[in-house]
Amino acid sequence: MRAPQLDLTRLLQPRSVAVAGASPEPASLGGAVLRNIAGSGFTGPLYLVSPTRTEINGVPCLKSLHDLPHGVDVAVLNVPHKAVREAIGACIERGVGGAVVFAAGFGEAGEEGRREQEEIAAMCRTGGLALLGPNCLGFVNYANGAALSFESLDFQPMAGPPHAAVVAQSGAMASNIRSALLARGARISHVVTTGNEAVVRIDHVIRHLVDEGVGLIAAYVEQIRDPAAFLAAARVAREAGRPILMVHPGASASGRAAALSHTGAMVSDYAAMKTAVEDEGVVLVETMDELFDAAAILYRFPEPTQGRVGVITNSGAVRGLSLDFCEKISLEVAALGRDTADTLRQLLPPQCEISNPLDVGTAGFSDASVFGKTTSAMLADPAVGSVLLAMAGGGPWQQRAKAEAIAPVALTASKPVTVAILGDESPLDPGCVAPLRETGTPLFRSPERALRAFRAVNGRAVAYARAAERTAPPPPAPALSRHGPLPEYEGKALLSAIGIPVPEGALVQDVEAAVAAASRITYPLVMKLQATWLTHKSEVGGVIVGVKDEAALRAGWRRLTDSADRARAGGAIDGILIEQMARPGLELVIGGRNDPDWGAFVVLGLGGVWVEALDAIEMLPAHAGRDQILERLRRMRGAKLLGAFRGQAPRDVEAVADAVMALGTLLRAHPEIKEVDVNPLTVFAEGEGVMALDALFIAD
Repeated sequence: MRAPQLDLTRLLQPRSVAVAGASPEPASLGGAVLRNIAGSGFTGPLYLVSPTRTEINGVPCLKSLHDLPHGVDVAVLNVPHKAVREAIGACIERGVGGAVVFAAGFGEAGEEGRREQEEIAAMCRTGGLALLGPNCLGFVNYANGAALSFESLDFQPMAGPPHAAVVAQSGAMASNIRSALLARGARISHVVTTGNEAVVRIDHVIRHLVDEGVGLIAAYVEQIRDPAAFLAAARVAREAGRPILMVHPGASASGRAAALSHTGAMVSDYAAMKTAVEDEGVVLVETMDELFDAAAILYRFPEPTQGRVGVITNSGAVRGLSLDFCEKISLEVAALGRDTADTLRQLLPPQCEISNPLDVGTAGFSDASVFGKTTSAMLADPAVGSVLLAMAGGGPWQQRAKAEAIAPVALTASKPVTVAILGDESPLDPGCVAPLRETGTPLFRSPERALRAFRAVNGRAVAYARAAERTAPPPPAPALSRHGPLPEYEGKALLSAIGIPVPEGALVQDVEAAVAAASRITYPLVMKLQATWLTHKSEVGGVIVGVKDEAALRAGWRRLTDSADRARAGGAIDGILIEQMARPGLELVIGGRNDPDWGAFVVLGLGGVWVEALDAIEMLPAHAGRDQILERLRRMRGAKLLGAFRGQAPRDVEAVADAVMALGTLLRAHPEIKEVDVNPLTVFAEGEGVMALDALFIAD
């Protein structure tokens, strides 16, 4: 069920506009707004407000916003910071639908500014005013002829769809994205800057743009203020088939919050956001260049396409470099089918090796049609989801011939086709660029940029496919009986109940009970202090391994109780956990978290002491299925250790996937579980399963 949406129709599609702070001076903000309104072709009623002028450019002026007729759709409030509150009050009094506030000095400027912003936001919500800003550049609706911004703009007649839209919390980034997309041949319908988002947020704008039929949304986001609403907007866009591309700074290690568990220490808020938004099909990229490049592909090829990449080149060097780069960025290269290979053999000289990447050698020198024909052959292969032609362009006539051969194929292709012509900033013949631009074929000067963009685009296709396979959330389970950190023995009881094996063991409160338990479990043993206040037992000497007999057990008991006294000044312990020593295996960590903003997710990676040292954690949504988990196991750092490595048998990755899925189901059923850390999860040889040797649960 879709969440209620703030109606932005009057704000972003106004039929009448008021400008407070209008000016005849072209270099002023008020003058720039009027110039843009005129340039956009706006034909509705325009009301200018100036306490000192009777008219501007032949348009009569009102003295005050209080003099507006009732029901103006939107007011541009080009007024100083100190006048914003009064101006908003006047807009509410006169039934204005929306307001654009340029002024800064609010939420971005300290505690007093935040208080003022909260006050005007409350006024707007009560009065039904859709406020854009403060601290924004306004917006441009090219489709409806409304440009309520002071930015210097160029206008041209709107062509037909598809249209792209830009939404950003930064005015500078909005301008940057708009210029880049226009330079790549995209038609822009909207540019919306949200600034501090006192009322109108990014998610509101995305929902509105999807409803308006925008084909692609490029976003720059520094803070997602309502994660649940943003994910709902992303879901609406995904279900409508509208790509969202986003840059969100904040991936650095300095953003990580302290936490009790390894999982919490390893997982930043950015990582949680990344997992959640990508799960809804948002293409989250790391740089502005990657945003531009991926947008160029998705603007022309918005349909998600399954399959791996195919590369065609006329350079053996590019073939090798492309293979290396694809491996580096985890972009899978398609294995060509037999029919495709047979077709390519008929098209190319015998000396050409039929492989992917495909080096056509000199075959295209005298007959450029080979580039179009080999592209068609690759596109017909079900294993190929996209094709890159990475070529040395040659002289002007050769560049033109290549482009003319490729463009018709790209025009009718249902899978993404891109062209990278080597040579960096060396000039390209206009006759080469024109047919590619006319057919919307993304043109790059670097194969690496094209391949990185393909990786981003492919991630969206995978997310769309997995969304269709999602299972319903499990029914809520009874809440846990204890809050805060759970002692290990309680955590292991939970793991055992969901099918994750744990060592045979017993919790005992005195040494004689320990001796009796040991006789049932059999030596060698592990002894561990158990207490709610003890989250990292090894740091206080709370673990003894390799206990071989009764004498060692009694000595160990004394050691552990002494350690407890030193660590907690005699604080109570639940007892000592006596467990059978596990046989050797590969140590992984699995865990998870119910994030208050982004929902439930699971993590996996190399375990033991390496978990934080290597920073090798993979994160997935808690509803991740077996295939997704196995794919992450294959690509995680240290994945070679899971295979037949240095004489060791391959590890039981299927059992790891079972454990991760079980943990994800538990987290979804128990939202009160804040964090889970199973470290290590020992993985045995193929077919021999896994065993959880330690477990930390933290419950709200």
